[in-house]
Amino acid sequence: MTQRLSRRFFLGTALAALSTGSALAGAPAVSLRPVARPGTGPRTTAQTAAKGATRSAPSAEALISEANLSGRVGYAVADARTGQVLEASEGTTGLPPASVTKAVTALYALDALGPDHRFATRIIATGPISGGVLNGDLILAGGGDPTLDTDALASLASSLAKTGLREIRGQFRVWGGAVPFLRAIDDSQPEHAGYNPALSGLNLNFNRVHFEWKRAGGKYAITMDARSNRYRPDVTMARMRIAERNTPVYTYKDAGAYDDWTVALGALGTGGARWLPVRKPELYAGEVFATFARSHGIKTGAPKPIASLPGGTALVTHASAPLSTILRDMLKFSTNLTAEMVGLAASAKRRGAVVGLGQSARDMNAWAASALGMSGAALKDHSGLSDQSRLSAAALAQALARAHRAGLLRPLLRQVDLRDAQGRPNSKHPLKVAAKTGTLHFVSALAGYVTTPGGADLAFAILTASDSLRARIDPSQDDSPPGARGWNARSKRLQQALIERWGAVYGG
Repeated sequence: MTQRLSRRFFLGTALAALSTGSALAGAPAVSLRPVARPGTGPRTTAQTAAKGATRSAPSAEALISEANLSGRVGYAVADARTGQVLEASEGTTGLPPASVTKAVTALYALDALGPDHRFATRIIATGPISGGVLNGDLILAGGGDPTLDTDALASLASSLAKTGLREIRGQFRVWGGAVPFLRAIDDSQPEHAGYNPALSGLNLNFNRVHFEWKRAGGKYAITMDARSNRYRPDVTMARMRIAERNTPVYTYKDAGAYDDWTVALGALGTGGARWLPVRKPELYAGEVFATFARSHGIKTGAPKPIASLPGGTALVTHASAPLSTILRDMLKFSTNLTAEMVGLAASAKRRGAVVGLGQSARDMNAWAASALGMSGAALKDHSGLSDQSRLSAAALAQALARAHRAGLLRPLLRQVDLRDAQGRPNSKHPLKVAAKTGTLHFVSALAGYVTTPGGADLAFAILTASDSLRARIDPSQDDSPPGARGWNARSKRLQQALIERWGAVYGG
């Protein structure tokens, strides 16, 4: 994808082409049975086939009843070429979209930044360098790169050494002000959830630190490091202590200069590892960079955060992969930090100034209404982590149809294999699905595109959620509230059943 996108492109090309006539202009048809396309002439062969398929395919109402989901189910399926809503139920009901939000974020970022945008992380000198000596401060300045990793910091340190720098007379500073700091994406999540890290303009390893423990001789060896495929630098800004208890498994305290964690002895077993969130991302990145700089003979001292970026000269720069690649990975791996960073960068570009997460989400809602015709969007973030976000299935399906016509989103989405009778992914299934999943406890969403063997292209959105079951979750605990796994599995089976129904009824 090399085309530079713009608001004018969305409004003047994709939307104008699709909104000619009544397909997208009016309210979506809402029915538990297929809705015939507009027309007053004789029934076409395709319409006759669809009527026959309806008789053989189970009704959506029956499929929903069989799924036995408490809560609400909203869905809509549209012709991806015209945007005509073919079938919907609770299509205008706002439901939490979870990580399906990232599909909207991807379009928002592409429109504001363009597919070739790259994030830059710089090493800046605030004074002159003479004879390998810097008479000033050295600054590690983040540019909001969501993909900066340990290998990239190692490369930056190596490049810095090649400039001949050997001594710093000033201090080593770290700056993350390209993005307003937020200690966690969503404060309602468990404190130790690695998918809910801090946000900053200087991020490392998705702002996660690797905690590993091994038992030998009746004692535990603990490490906290910033590992990558090539390096495993230890860190001191995140520290772990073993506590004589069974629960809670983890506790966290802000100790000023470091993240202070404890873990329950009764939960450790013989060994294991997990990624924990980092709450002080600038110190984290600064400590790891200092380790690599020291290996090249450059002593930086401890990193010190600064609120504003002074003038200076960029000695070396690390550029991220292009945005299109970042978004493809974001949609594949559903990385929350990436979604928040690209969404915040898009809002900053549109406004010409950085804004906080809440304002940025509101900006994206307004953009979605204007550029995608997505009425009623009430997203609270760019990742879908907040269960307070709301989208409607019909608005989302029609927005996906608009994006399909413009050739924007489908190339970035992951191919989703439907499952066979034994529940195994079936790459040979006749229905080809490219979609984004979304999962919270008692929330399951799927939205994207289906291509049928008959050549039909469908855009769809399926949103399921149980507010009553979510209300019982203890946010201090972790991964599997009672009944959540079974509920979400039933929702995923319903999603496939609805897609197979649509393939039979609207397959072309």
